[in-house]
Amino acid sequence: MGMGTHMSTGINMAETALYDLLSWMSPAWPIGAFAHSGGLEWAVEARLVVDRSSVEGWIADLLEHGALWSDAVIFVHAHRAASEDDGARLLELAELATALLGSYERRLEATAQGAAFRRIARSTAATPALALLDEVDDADLAYPLVAACLMAGHGIACNAALTAFLHGAIANLVSAAQRLIPLGQTDGQLAIRALREPLFSAVVRAEALPDGDPFAVLGSACLSAELACMAHETQYTRLFRT
Repeated sequence: MGMGTHMSTGINMAETALYDLLSWMSPAWPIGAFAHSGGLEWAVEARLVVDRSSVEGWIADLLEHGALWSDAVIFVHAHRAASEDDGARLLELAELATALLGSYERRLEATAQGAAFRRIARSTAATPALALLDEVDDADLAYPLVAACLMAGHGIACNAALTAFLHGAIANLVSAAQRLIPLGQTDGQLAIRALREPLFSAVVRAEALPDGDPFAVLGSACLSAELACMAHETQYTRLFRT
């Protein structure tokens, strides 16, 4: 019996979905996430983030009050719309998702990754759900929207999908902090572990949202993070695009 035959007989659908989910949220998935810091580069230069504790606090605030919470709201509503084959709803969400991007660099980060994600998904993990976003131009396609659409199209439950999406986001921010502060590898892993509960809390809150207008549950109290994204545009020395 060949290796491929042996492998295929013992793997159930849940394991296949998990494998795909890990692949899509892996740093190897070519969307260029490594090039973005979400304004963290400026925050480090301004001494707002200086060590593991402040990295954890910065990211936890984003999950509870800031851009990552907004991404979670868009993700949940997009996952529901794609699961119900509701293209009109997805187009409304696409407009809202880009309207939430309050600076040039926030928009660059979200749409560059969104467009790249769609390109590679169409080539390697095609699903009819992606066609629901055909009317959305690359320049207007936010990353959480298209990621949710792909995962829903492949039947991955919202809880697992959103957990993986947010884990990818915090892992990328921690990776940026490791290069910027610099933060050691051990501290980086400790930070990711410490952010489990804020991440799980955000997933629970987002999943419990009603089906009404997502705008009603949006909002950000992370003014420093938004200003950091704006200030990064003119930062003299930069390693990251955002």
